[in-house]
Amino acid sequence: QVQLVESGGGLVQPGGSLRLSCAASGSIFSIYAMGWYRQAPGKQRELVAVILSGGSTNYVDSVKGRFTISRDNAKNTVYLQMNRLLPEDTAVYYCNVGATVVAGSLGFYWGQGTQVTVSS
Repeated sequence: QVQLVESGGGLVQPGGSLRLSCAASGSIFSIYAMGWYRQAPGKQRELVAVILSGGSTNYVDSVKGRFTISRDNAKNTVYLQMNRLLPEDTAVYYCNVGATVVAGSLGFYWGQGTQVTVSS
């Protein structure tokens, strides 16, 4: 199994910055993809950013140029640096990891979610 622990959410004013972290632990053999999703009230969960094992990244259009996803493979940790935050970025942010566990197959795991609120 894989456990994910997120941190870094909070309340920030428009134009401010936050950095989210998500650390994966457990019987991990390899990690294929690490990403961040978000879900605002009344809306569907959407993919914000993803980074693959080779380092390639992809972002939803609304955050391009403002958010940066990165990973530390030695620590099995993924980060989301969020700059120039807007009120519409307010949501619960979820970490998602695609990993192969020891003697197992590829599975996708979710963090518990961390609230990000952008408001003056």
